[in-house]
Amino acid sequence: MQTVVDVAAFILDEYGPMTTMKLQKLAYYSQAHCLATHGKCLFQEDFQAWVNGPVAPALYREHRGKFLIHPGELADAVKSHSPLSEHVKQEVHTICSRLAILTGNQLSTMTHREDPWRLARQGCGPSDHCETVISKESMRSFYSVHPTWMSA
Repeated sequence: MQTVVDVAAFILDEYGPMTTMKLQKLAYYSQAHCLATHGKCLFQEDFQAWVNGPVAPALYREHRGKFLIHPGELADAVKSHSPLSEHVKQEVHTICSRLAILTGNQLSTMTHREDPWRLARQGCGPSDHCETVISKESMRSFYSVHPTWMSA
């Protein structure tokens, strides 16, 4: 199975340089779409409820310290070079074709209004550090009823 880094590398290859915040949110919504429409994970890695929205720590480790990231800069994806299936590419395109026009801040704001991130941050202040995992089940159940990407 592909990893979150593989999916992020594909997003960069297809949509070009972007902020790391935007990349994180596009990967998050790609996972959410797959969970909501098929009940299956696109990748196994989890997202945590960080201050600026969902973040996959495995992807964060790849771009830590960068604001902007370009195609080819995710070392793990370059090393593993595991190509995505056409089905997976189509799943990612379904989301990114709608959401890639938004900025990282706009995508972050969207996640802040949605239950998976909000519920995972219960008990945390607006700027508190939080490593609570956003459960795949909460993503599946919320986005199957509220497909955010349809209104973007």
